[in-house]
Amino acid sequence: MKNVISSQKAPGAIGPYSQAIEANGFVFVSGQLPIDAATGVMPGDIESQTRQSLENVKAILEEAGLSMAHIVKTTVFLHDMSMFAEMNKVYATYFESACPARSAVAVKALPKDALVEIECIAAR
Repeated sequence: MKNVISSQKAPGAIGPYSQAIEANGFVFVSGQLPIDAATGVMPGDIESQTRQSLENVKAILEEAGLSMAHIVKTTVFLHDMSMFAEMNKVYATYFESACPARSAVAVKALPKDALVEIECIAAR
């Protein structure tokens, strides 16, 4: 059985998918673009975009009754790997102790010309 998780504090899905799905004690959060749900605005630089993407992830997890500490795996999609250090600096501030497993890859393009998109898996 699966449960759809949706937060008004994160941007709505821009296609036929859910913000997150919970199944068997895991929450699978779809890739979060760096869009502010309240304003619809996407910041311009990689640091601000990383922060916004992670804030969107955080809002969805909170809707599920979880926190960033519950994340076991993230995938970071970058427009260009030259942005890795700046992204990583912001990313590190969201994890206090045991950091989740992570993959970071450069992709040719992201929706809405974003510089970063972040997805994750969290466990209860």
